[in-house]
Amino acid sequence: MATALLISSCTNTKKQEDNNAPIIGKQTDIQISDGLMTPEALWAMGRLGDYQVSSDGSRIVYTVAYYSVEQNKSHRVIYVMNADGSENTLLTTTAQNESNPVWIKGDKKIAFLSSVSGKSQIWEMNPDGTGRRQISDFDGDIEGFTPSPTGDKILFVAQVKYGQRTVDLYPDLPKTTGIIVDDLMYKHWDEWVETIPHPYVATFDGNKLGVAIDILEGEPYESPMKPFGGMEQLAWSPDGQLIAYTCRKKTGLAYSTSTDSDIYLYNVQGGLTTNLCKQSGRKSTQGQNVLNGYDTNPSFSPDGRYIAWQSMERDGYESDRTRLCVLDLQSGDKQFVTESFESGVDAFCWSHDSKSLYFTGVWHATTMVYKTNLSGEVTKLTDGDYDYSSVALGKPGQLIVKRHSISHADELYTINEQPHQGEGNAITQLTHENDHIFSQLKLGKVEARWTKTTDGKMMHSWVIYPANFDPSKKYPTLLFCQGGPQSPVSQFWSFRWNFQIMAANDYIIIAPNRRGLPGFGMEWLEAISGDYGGQCMQDYLSAIDDIATEPYVDTNRLGCVGASFGGFSVYWLAGHHNKRFKAFIAHDGIFNIEQQYLETEEMWFANWDMGGAYWEKNNAIAQRTFANSPHKFVDKWDTPILCIHGEKDYRILASQGMSAFNAAVLRGVPAQLLIYPDENHWVLKPQNGILWQRTFFRWLDKWLKK
Repeated sequence: MATALLISSCTNTKKQEDNNAPIIGKQTDIQISDGLMTPEALWAMGRLGDYQVSSDGSRIVYTVAYYSVEQNKSHRVIYVMNADGSENTLLTTTAQNESNPVWIKGDKKIAFLSSVSGKSQIWEMNPDGTGRRQISDFDGDIEGFTPSPTGDKILFVAQVKYGQRTVDLYPDLPKTTGIIVDDLMYKHWDEWVETIPHPYVATFDGNKLGVAIDILEGEPYESPMKPFGGMEQLAWSPDGQLIAYTCRKKTGLAYSTSTDSDIYLYNVQGGLTTNLCKQSGRKSTQGQNVLNGYDTNPSFSPDGRYIAWQSMERDGYESDRTRLCVLDLQSGDKQFVTESFESGVDAFCWSHDSKSLYFTGVWHATTMVYKTNLSGEVTKLTDGDYDYSSVALGKPGQLIVKRHSISHADELYTINEQPHQGEGNAITQLTHENDHIFSQLKLGKVEARWTKTTDGKMMHSWVIYPANFDPSKKYPTLLFCQGGPQSPVSQFWSFRWNFQIMAANDYIIIAPNRRGLPGFGMEWLEAISGDYGGQCMQDYLSAIDDIATEPYVDTNRLGCVGASFGGFSVYWLAGHHNKRFKAFIAHDGIFNIEQQYLETEEMWFANWDMGGAYWEKNNAIAQRTFANSPHKFVDKWDTPILCIHGEKDYRILASQGMSAFNAAVLRGVPAQLLIYPDENHWVLKPQNGILWQRTFFRWLDKWLKK
C-alpha cells in the first residue's frame, strides 16, 4: 500500500506539473527582419490538423499543433469558428494535448480527446469551451473516437496486447530486455510490435460511456491498420446499427507479404461480421467481386443505401491506383466510380443527397477536388497551383477543404459549388493561422517546367527560384529526388523538405516528377517497379541537365538531395553522375539493396519493387534490381556526401546510412554523418528539426558556395 501510495503521489505531482507548465501556443511576436525563411520561422508556424463541420454546416471545429523549440515538444489545441471564418475562438485551456474534436448532442456540445486526467480520454464541452467534463474512464489510452449518428453509442480505438512477452515465458526474469521472435512483422515503422489497435464500441447515455466491447475480441489483427491508420478506417451507418472497419486479417509472414486488407461490416446488435470485399454475391459492374488489394476508409452514404471505400486492385502493390468502390447494400452490386480518372483517390466524402461523391486526387503535379456521380462521370471542381488535402460537406452547395502549396502551409477554405452566374466555383479562405509569418516573408517564384527525357517523353518538374532572384547572376542549383518511391512531386508543403527555405538560402531547386510518380497515367507510374536503377535515374539527369542550360544556373555548383527513395537515388547517382554534382545529401536512403531486402519489415513492398529476392538467380527483374544497388558503385564515388538517418527507422534501418558514410570515408571521399538515436523515418522533434536544417545548409554551403 505504501508503494502504491508513493506511485500515486508521484503521478499526481507529475500531472500537476504538466497542467501548470507554460502552454505552448501561437507565436505572435516572431519577427523576420530580412524577409527570408529560417528554420525557426518554420517551427514557429501552426500546423492545422483534423476538422469537423457541424451537422447544419454553420460551424467548424478544428485543431492546430504548435511547437516549442525550447521545450522540444508540441501542443495540439482546439479552435471553433463560424463557417464563414468569423468568431474564430481558441477553446484549449490546459497544457495537455487536446484533439479529435467532434460535434455531438445536436451540435450543442463538442466531444474531444484530452490527457488532463493522466491518460487520453473522451471529454465534452460547450461550443464556447465551458462546461468541460470527462465522459469516459477506459483502462487504457483512447487514440481516436467517433459517436454514432444516433448519439447513443461511441466507437473508439485503443491498444491491446499482441503476442507473448518474454516475461510471460519466464516470469522469474522480469527485468530482461530480450525479445524472442518466432515470425515476421516483429517490428513496424518505429516500434517493436507488442500492442495493436482494436476498435471498441460502448453505449453512451449522455453522461458516461457504458461497458466497452472489443469488436475484434480475441483476434490478433489490427484495426485501424498500422502504422498510419486512424478513425478514417472505421465508419458508422446512419442508423447506428452497423460499423464498417478496415482490417487485414493476417499475421506474421502472411501479413508481411500481403496488402490484402478488407472492409468488414459489424452488426452492433448481434455481433455478426461480414467481409464486404470477399462477398460471394453478385459481381461488380467492372466484373470484379473479390477485391485483393488495399481496401480502406469506408464511408456510408447519408441515406444508408451505399457504402464507399478506397480500393486497390492488386495484392502486394501498395502504390497501386486507389479507386472509389461503391457497394449497393440492397442489391449487393459493386461499382468503381472513378475509372475515368487516371490517378488515385486521396480523400473523399459523400454528397448530401447520396447521389455523388467528392474526392481529391493528383494530376500533373497538383491535387484538385473532383466530383463523381454513381455512373462514374467525373467533374473537376478546382484549379490552380495548389494541393487540396481533404474535403468535407458544409452547407448545401458548399465544401470545406484544406489546401496548401509549395509557398504556403495548410489553411481551411470553402468551395461554393453554386457561384453567381458566369463565375467559376468561388473559393474563400477561412483560417489565417500563419498570416503573421507569411506576411513578413519573401518567397521564391515557383513555375512548371517540361523536359524531354532520354526516351522521348515529356516530364514535368517544379522549379523554385531564390527569394531575391536576379536572372543576371549565377546560382547554385539543387536536384530534389522524391521519396515514396511513388509519392507525387505536387504542390506539397513540408516543414523539413521545404523548397522555400532552400530558395531563401539562395538555391535554385528543380524537383522532377520522374518515372514512377502518380498523376501522369499508369504506364508512367509503374515504370519504376523492378527498375530502380533504370529510366527514373535517367529522368533525374535529364532534369538537371535541362535546367543547367539556363544562364543563371552555375553548372560548377550543382547539388543533389533526397530522402527515402530519394536517398537511394542520391546514393545511386553518386556512382553515376559523371562529375555533374559537387555535393550530395541522402536522408534515410537505401544504400545496399540486398541488405535492405532482409532488414525491412513490409516484405510486400520489397517483393513488388525489387521484383523478388536476391537469391532468385533465374528472376531477371530481381537480378537487375540487385545489380543496381548503390553499394556496388562506391568505387566511382568522388563527391562530398552527407548521410542522415534515424535509428528508430525500421523501414530503412540506420545501418544503411552508417554503411554509406563508412564507405565514403574508407574511399577518401569527404563525408559527414548525422544520426538520430530517437527519430524514425522522419525528424519529428523541434530541436532535431532545427539541427537537421542547420546541418543541411552548412553542408551545401561548404561545397556549393566556395
